Amino acid sequence: MKLQSNKISFKGQNIYVGIDVHLKTWSVTILLKDSNYKKTFTQPASPKALFEHLKKNYPGGIYHAVYESGFSGYSSCYELRDLGVDCIITHAADVPTSQKERLSKTDAVDSAKLARSLSNGELKAVYLPPKDKLGDRELMRTRQTIMKDICRVKCRIKHLLYTNGVSYPEPFAAYRSHWTRAFIKWLREEVTLLSGKRIALDMMIEELEYYRKLLLRANREIRILTKSEAYAEAYNRLIAIPGIGMITAMTILTEAVTPDRFTGLRRFISYLGLVPTMDDSGENENAGEITPRGNQKIRRMIVESTWTTIRYDREMASAFGKYCQRMKKNQAVIRVARKLATRLWHVFKYGEDYKECQ
Repeated sequence: MKLQSNKISFKGQNIYVGIDVHLKTWSVTILLKDSNYKKTFTQPASPKALFEHLKKNYPGGIYHAVYESGFSGYSSCYELRDLGVDCIITHAADVPTSQKERLSKTDAVDSAKLARSLSNGELKAVYLPPKDKLGDRELMRTRQTIMKDICRVKCRIKHLLYTNGVSYPEPFAAYRSHWTRAFIKWLREEVTLLSGKRIALDMMIEELEYYRKLLLRANREIRILTKSEAYAEAYNRLIAIPGIGMITAMTILTEAVTPDRFTGLRRFISYLGLVPTMDDSGENENAGEITPRGNQKIRRMIVESTWTTIRYDREMASAFGKYCQRMKKNQAVIRVARKLATRLWHVFKYGEDYKECQ
């Protein structure tokens, strides 16, 4: 006599999982598209706990998961993939959202929205860089943070001098002479504040010197990276372009990682955020300001580099001059930055050496 089996199997079935990620808990929605089965629950913020739940309640299934990019980074995605879950990360602004979902925004609604969109194939995954490249990217971003910290401390010191009526002596009248060794020595030895107490000023100077030491260390580590096997060849080609220096080149290489992630030049320029917003209707075509999307770190550096490029590259200088005849300089430089991005693409993608037009 054959006994009846009560064991449930989801072998060969696609199980779609939407995850609304938070620090301590996750709101999870599990969806089976064909049967319209849906279950939403809250669990600890643990990829392993989610996998154990899937394996126990939906054995044999093909698991697909998604969560929005944000503070949690890539770690959960890496771990879920290691456990056998086909996990992706998507840009929050690209998730299709109804008006009802906007008006009733809860964790459960967000996770259900992700699961539904994943099952319908409506989501595009953000690029997941190799683990061994993350440290290099974090080094470049840390250097950028240090630069911001240095700028903030300098502003606080100058504000303190201003509020205490301190005037700059003749050797430091020009802005370019500020923050030299002589300027720091003057701050330490000759500046007198209204109260006669220098504790706050001395602490700010110490803070500035601390960040400067960190900056030197970061620069040394970046120079070592430029000579490594992973970056040396591409780096040397990039810095041959006028206006592209060590920091810009390494930021491009660590942020973009590989040109193979882009389907073509248009995708690369879009990634840099150098495309305009569009408002077309019928026969009317209107191009607006550059889109807020894209990698803002690289975009800012490319635009800054363009100002140098137009000083040394005749073709770029000519293009800039033509654009300036019909628009403002800060608009013209964006157009030229797109041309610079095109050259970057050919160097980055095809390994071509930079050549100035004759």
